[in-house]
Amino acid sequence: MMRLRADRSTVTSSMKCFAVTSRNDCILITKSIPALLVSISLLITPVWAAPSSLGTVVYADRAHVGAAHASVGATVFDGDRLSTEQAGSVQVRTGTARLLLSSASSATFSMENASPAATLTIGSATFSTANSKAFALHVASAVIRPNTNQPTIGHVTVLNAKELFVKSTRGSLSIAVDDDVREIPEGAAYRIVLDPNAANSQGPRGAGTKGYGGSPIKAAKTGFIWYAVAITAVVTYFAVTESLESPDRP
Repeated sequence: MMRLRADRSTVTSSMKCFAVTSRNDCILITKSIPALLVSISLLITPVWAAPSSLGTVVYADRAHVGAAHASVGATVFDGDRLSTEQAGSVQVRTGTARLLLSSASSATFSMENASPAATLTIGSATFSTANSKAFALHVASAVIRPNTNQPTIGHVTVLNAKELFVKSTRGSLSIAVDDDVREIPEGAAYRIVLDPNAANSQGPRGAGTKGYGGSPIKAAKTGFIWYAVAITAVVTYFAVTESLESPDRP
């Protein structure tokens, strides 16, 4: 009988100890959960907040990334706006493409279908690519990109809110406005009118152009109207160097 009472006492004591231990463990676990959640949030937040890196500035003269001065080696992120002053210029290498902004120009970089892109809002831009998915340049509702996987050099100038000048220096370009897609062959240039109702607008201005030939060229589904442009000999240093080497060469 005495042994039975001793066993009961031992069991009761063990249960009390277990209860105390369990309660303490619960308190410790409860206190640990907020700390664990904070740690996880600190690890996850930078991943969510970090913008995508799109390219690197390889040349800059009187140029800006946002409000800051652009410098060689600076990283260009998704959403960054690059601009140049009068007589300034900036060149960015992004993947297997390069983009040169001429003087008094501005463009905003973005990621489009896992490929780098930029929207030119004012001025002129020249881009070189190694393949058809390397880069796309937007101007208002128009999208200009390489038409093939061959090395390509294109030049685009914003004339006004509804007009632009597009020239293919090397390879062919594709220009699309909604479902109206057309090709600009190598060596050709066009003045693009994004508003078909403005077909009687003035001839091309600036951008090394002189006159335009014949009637405007229309497609079955007219998203825009274009005029063939007679080109004078205008070659930039960027175009010369990029035509002699692959765009993906450092």
